[in-house]
Amino acid sequence: MLDRNAEQPDSLDAIRERARAVRAEARSGGFDGQTAGISPGSVQGNVAILPADWAHEFLNFCRRNPKPCPVLAVSDPGDPMLAELGDRVDIRTDVPRYRVFENGTEIDETTDISEYWRDDLVAFVIGCSFSFEEALVQSGVPVRHLDLDIECPIYKTNIPCASAGRFHGPLVVSMRPMLPKDAIRAIQITSRFPNVHGSPVHFGAPEDIGIKDINTVDYGGPVPIHKGEVPVFWGCGVTPQAVVEAAKPPFMITHKPNHLLVTDLVNAELAML
Repeated sequence: MLDRNAEQPDSLDAIRERARAVRAEARSGGFDGQTAGISPGSVQGNVAILPADWAHEFLNFCRRNPKPCPVLAVSDPGDPMLAELGDRVDIRTDVPRYRVFENGTEIDETTDISEYWRDDLVAFVIGCSFSFEEALVQSGVPVRHLDLDIECPIYKTNIPCASAGRFHGPLVVSMRPMLPKDAIRAIQITSRFPNVHGSPVHFGAPEDIGIKDINTVDYGGPVPIHKGEVPVFWGCGVTPQAVVEAAKPPFMITHKPNHLLVTDLVNAELAML
């Protein structure tokens, strides 16, 4: 049984050992839950898997939209193993839950995509804000969905992403409510993590970015905003899942929001000093 409240291990080897244990649990079917706080110290990744004839355009889309889509790794066509992300990382089995799309419509949600794997598929792993959340908490900035042990609230916006070939669609954001003083500190901290979304894209006035009701999320779960707090929004790696609805590639696999790939990379190594 994985302990979501476990403290961060005190060595890099121990952090990586913990990440491997999480992947092993996912691979065996013993763990299919959300991954926020599940492997302290580990870099987690959003997942997008596409046919090779769509992959180059998607890579260009990520390059033009680095806030929501900072690329950590790209597989070779047909190769499910991502050695650069850790020991025996298998993109077919090591994510707790996947979503499978055909022509922009979800056709399945599963814990193992081996039956869908093909020789022409290319896997992308995109940085996740769970990495900078660790730095926020260590600096005394509260992160409410972690405190409440619920999924991070995620919203589609009216901000268009930069198009690339057939890929276009809205920016998706994650939200964390904060007191203004904590929001200022959060901007300073997260700007050091460009590989996992970096600084916020917006704060306050959710209606200004097309969010009509802050209590109605598109993905994840809502969190309460207390008196005196402002909502702070970061670019989110769920953006490709909104883009797939607009671009309608014939086939695509993603992670389920908040159910990410836990890698052997270490959060502290991502920070820009």
